[in-house]
Amino acid sequence: MTRSTQIYGLIGYPLGHSYSADYFNNKFASEGIDACYMNFELEDIYQLMELIAEYPQLNGLNVTAPYKEAVIPLLDEIDDDARAIGAVNVIKLIRSDKGELVHLRGYNTDMEGFSRTMEPLLGPDMDKALVLGTGGAAKAVRFALERLGVEVQLVSRHKSAQTVVYCELTKSMVAEHHLIINATPLGKVPLVDECPDFSFRFLGPRHLAYDLIYNPEETLFMRRAQAHGAQVKNGLEMLLLQAFASYEIWKS
Repeated sequence: MTRSTQIYGLIGYPLGHSYSADYFNNKFASEGIDACYMNFELEDIYQLMELIAEYPQLNGLNVTAPYKEAVIPLLDEIDDDARAIGAVNVIKLIRSDKGELVHLRGYNTDMEGFSRTMEPLLGPDMDKALVLGTGGAAKAVRFALERLGVEVQLVSRHKSAQTVVYCELTKSMVAEHHLIINATPLGKVPLVDECPDFSFRFLGPRHLAYDLIYNPEETLFMRRAQAHGAQVKNGLEMLLLQAFASYEIWKS
């Protein structure tokens, strides 16, 4: 790196599963862009300002679990979609001509990435979805699906006015929700032997089980769904689409 090298990165904890640095650094190298992308594991979201002070060439960040919601109070502004979703996965650092930090603005490209990967898959009977999880990723998925005209039911380990718990899922409920989206971290590296406590026995060929996880390429959630005849898809395409949208924000 030189003084002119632009720095971008990912904040979250842990980050051993992430492909973001490989994607961006390959992009920068192939396009001759003087930039690098780094992983920044933060044990506490309030370390963000220390990170920004340490790297004066830092111009943009992606945000992953567990900070997509927790980062919002630290930002100066968030765009309308991110505000409606209630989660941020992209931060643009706006600096003065002297390089001094002026403004932190948050965005959500998870919603766009998921919308673009899901829209071609929607058949005429895919108008209802079960979204597993209630975190920042689940919020973006719900927002995207509802914009696509899909009715969403959130599923969680904890009962609330907006959720059902896993043990409440009946055969008829699963039968009428042909989209099953895993928006939890269960199954990603290093949690590869875990998956949500879903009633896989109720799945069949008319179901699409979509896992937002991309590392490993095939998760336990996907294997169990496929064993009962469901179609499956991982989150790699969504990752690439939201990453592309992130860079468009940073360079605008």
